[in-house]
Amino acid sequence: MAKVCALTGKRSQSGNRVSHAHNKTRRRFKPNLVTKRVWDPAKKCWVKMRISTRALKTLDKKNLIK
Repeated sequence: MAKVCALTGKRSQSGNRVSHAHNKTRRRFKPNLVTKRVWDPAKKCWVKMRISTRALKTLDKKNLIK
């Protein structure tokens, strides 16, 4: 399963790992994903989703998670 947030669409980013000697090698920054149950008001049921913690914070603000 791909590391993609179901709500925000956040994906892995690439960048450099920089050593103390300033040598640069490529690395990946993966999103912080969690599996969470989210209330779907249209279907009136709980849905399991893999969402980023940033999206989780937004859903918590709107009282849609448990």
